[in-house]
Amino acid sequence: MKCLIIDVVSPAIATELGKYMEVDTKILPTQEELAGMIGDYEVLIMRVDPAINKEILDAAKKLKVIGVCSVGLNHIDMAVAKEKGIQVFNAPGLNDNAVAELTISKMLDISRHTIDACNDVKVGKNWDKYKFMGRELRGKTLGILGFGRVGQRVAKLAHAFQMYVVAYAPYLPEYVFDQEATKGVSVDELLKVSDFVSIHMPLTPETKDLFNAKSIATMKDGAVVLNMARGGIVNEQDMYEALKSGKLGGFATDVMANELAAGGLTEGAGFDSPLFECENFIVTPHLGAQTTDAARAIGVHIINKVKDAMGLK
Repeated sequence: MKCLIIDVVSPAIATELGKYMEVDTKILPTQEELAGMIGDYEVLIMRVDPAINKEILDAAKKLKVIGVCSVGLNHIDMAVAKEKGIQVFNAPGLNDNAVAELTISKMLDISRHTIDACNDVKVGKNWDKYKFMGRELRGKTLGILGFGRVGQRVAKLAHAFQMYVVAYAPYLPEYVFDQEATKGVSVDELLKVSDFVSIHMPLTPETKDLFNAKSIATMKDGAVVLNMARGGIVNEQDMYEALKSGKLGGFATDVMANELAAGGLTEGAGFDSPLFECENFIVTPHLGAQTTDAARAIGVHIINKVKDAMGLK
């Protein structure tokens, strides 16, 4: 048996599965590259890139299991996988706290200008506290779009800062909002009342470009948008215009629409965006789940799922 790992995941996965099968690693192959090599493997371990389309699955003649070391599965053609009898396992609930803590970190960073201030001292060799007047989270309204495990964890942390929390999740029963001391509202109401809006929704045809010129216009002047979910939910050109005009007070994101367009982790990859011109924009390279704690938990979960599926003891 052979296993192919195509993203940076817990090293425990290769170590443990290596006791039962040959394990190869090819970090972030293109779809064409993956289609060309997948035919030799029974197990595929990945995160979210590249998207697993019908062409790849058609080429995966031996594939029995796909272990996804993240939550979302919209990057896999699940109908074709099911048709071919390929079991797909993800890791829900194991990186919730990591993503939630990053969300709060970004709220603090953009509110207190910590990144700009750090660069001003280290790079500019300046010591000028008067350049960086910030604002506190206490007493502000946080709107959470998507109130699943991550959104609920963000709400808990926000309450510790004495924020008022509203959330949008149309299919959740009312008692869930009550348990989290959170008011359930519509998207329109959430955008209207929130000082901070944090996105924790999947990318779907309904959520694509949810933040655009029209919806941004309904928001509070100076509001801050945070996206720890998926690039594409925010229209980046419209966000650029909102930041440059001063309509919004900031945009903090861990994801971008074309984040792997230039090769991602491959050697010599580059990446650019007009948003980089905006002082009130901060970005990280999709590291929401990048903690040793989350990686360890996800690794154990995926190992057990693969071993069960493959009948390994």
